[in-house]
Amino acid sequence: MSIWKCFQMAMSSIVGNKMRSILTMLGIIIGITAVIALVSLMSGMTSEITDAFEEMGIESINVSIQDRSATKEVKPKEMEQLAEEHSDIIAGQSPTVSMPAFIKNGSDTISTQATGVNEYYLGMKKYNITYGRELTYVDVERKQKVCVIGTYIAKEVFGGDALGKSIQITGTPYEVVGILEEQDDSTENSSDNCVYIPYTLASYTNRTSTVSSYVVYAVDQEKVEEAVLLLEALCDKDIGDSDYYTVTSMKSMADSVTDILDKMELMLIAIAAISLVVAGIGIMNIMLVSVTERTREIGIRKSLGAKQKDILSQFVIEAGMLSCLGGVIGIIVGSLLAILAGKLLGMDILPTPTSIIVSFTVSAMIGVFFGYMPAKKAAKLNPIDALRYD
Repeated sequence: MSIWKCFQMAMSSIVGNKMRSILTMLGIIIGITAVIALVSLMSGMTSEITDAFEEMGIESINVSIQDRSATKEVKPKEMEQLAEEHSDIIAGQSPTVSMPAFIKNGSDTISTQATGVNEYYLGMKKYNITYGRELTYVDVERKQKVCVIGTYIAKEVFGGDALGKSIQITGTPYEVVGILEEQDDSTENSSDNCVYIPYTLASYTNRTSTVSSYVVYAVDQEKVEEAVLLLEALCDKDIGDSDYYTVTSMKSMADSVTDILDKMELMLIAIAAISLVVAGIGIMNIMLVSVTERTREIGIRKSLGAKQKDILSQFVIEAGMLSCLGGVIGIIVGSLLAILAGKLLGMDILPTPTSIIVSFTVSAMIGVFFGYMPAKKAAKLNPIDALRYD
């Protein structure tokens, strides 16, 4: 008997027993739906997190010094010299001195964060200036009372026209020399509520002669680990005790988060795989029941000349078709659920071609594997005993 004939008979059996076929496919549908939805969701989340880290600067490295003393510090000139000597590894560096700031706006006061930086910082962060200029070397060296502000402060205090005007920051007048391009939605809690001043002036205002924090950018992602080693060597030389400093790269943080998500994905896939195995056992049980119900039919076919391989092929193909149909439905339902979840979470989530191909292949293999034993039982039935079966 040809494969096509076996296929036709299998399809006829599936259509003729709709309820049994649906119940048989249900486990596969649930399992494949879970696999597609979970894999798509985790892949989408990983992509979103990776993009977020790249926006923050995947090449960035933060150096933080705690419990420092006048004799144990990393001086800005040393950090600058390190960047110059290893320009093939380090793209730029900047001290960062943060302090709370309050800006007078008529009778109201705007709360913000003033950050002291050098002339490289805004360029490293890829912040664009809409109006005016960035901070300069002269501003930093001479502790000039100038600032670059975000769009929120420009709109709230000056109605947008802030360039060249004076702004009171914690009681001290600063000249606005630059306005940043809008980064967020220009609200109080957004990244547009910011002020950047020369770090030398910020240190003076904070009444501290040392810098406790630096932002360093590697040339690219591949150079991050080398840059971290250079920075750790510098900190170890100047400070000694590693308990008093930390060197943290954004890349290592992104890798850690991605690793956690990958492990979660594997765990969820394992759970979904268990459901697929259970579904396979369900297929085997129902196919065994089907063989029992169709014993006389098998006996008649064998008495008319059907061979063992014909009976075997028919039942294996039937089990495989049931599993494949369940897999296709599961892929469709899982894809729709993934897209819906993405819209609810505000993420672009789409099932990957790889997950679809693997899911379909697995569903087909489950059908064939778990359908083989019932098919073999059917093929080995004695035609005389089968015809006597009541």
